[in-house]
Amino acid sequence: MKNWIGIVVSYLAIFLVILGAKLFEKKGKEASRKFIHIMLGNWWIIAMIFFDNVWFASFVPATFVVINYLSYKKDLIKVMERDEGKKEGLGTVYYAISLLILAIVTFGIINKPAVGLAAIFTMAYGDGLAAIIGRAVKSPKYKVFDTEKSIAGSITMFIVSFIIVAIYLLYIGNPLWLILAFADALVLTLIEALSIKGTDNITVPIASLLMLMLL
Repeated sequence: MKNWIGIVVSYLAIFLVILGAKLFEKKGKEASRKFIHIMLGNWWIIAMIFFDNVWFASFVPATFVVINYLSYKKDLIKVMERDEGKKEGLGTVYYAISLLILAIVTFGIINKPAVGLAAIFTMAYGDGLAAIIGRAVKSPKYKVFDTEKSIAGSITMFIVSFIIVAIYLLYIGNPLWLILAFADALVLTLIEALSIKGTDNITVPIASLLMLMLL
C-alpha cells in the first residue's frame, strides 16, 4: 500500500512543481525551467520515503521519459521547454532517463537509495544553480563546441557538488571525505563543462553514481 501511496504523492508533487514554475515565467523561460530542474530532484526524497520496491521506484521516471519526449516534440509542457526549441537537445528527456537508471541501480541492484540521492542532487542542484549563477554573475565565458559556459557557473558546480558529496561521505563515515569530495567535485565539474545540448543531465548523475559506488 505504501508504494501505491508513493506513486500518487510523486505525481502530485511533480504537478505542484510544474504549477509552481508558472510563477517564475515572469522572470523568463529559463527561470521556470531551472526551477523545475532543481525542484524535481527532490522527488528522490519522496521515493526513499515511500518505495521499497524497485519496480515502483522506477515507474514514475519511466513514465516521464515518455512524457518529456512528447513534450519536447509537441511542446506540451511549455514551462519546461526552451524557447530555442529542438536545437538545444533532449535535456528534459535525459533528466528522466537519469532518474530511471538511478532508480533501477540504487533501489534494485545495489539497494542503496542514498547513493542515488547524492548522485541526482549533484545534477539537480549543482547543474541547476550553476546555470542560474552563471547567468546572474558576470564572469568570463568559454565555449564547448557551440555551447556557452561561464567560469562563475563552473565554480558554482564545483562548490555545490563538493558540499553534496562531502555530506554523503560523512554520512557513510568515509575518513577520506575531504580529499574524495574535492576529487569527485572536480571530475563532475569537468564533465558538466564538456557536456553539450543538455547531455549534462545524464552524464553528471551517472558519473556521480559510478564514483560514489566505488567509494
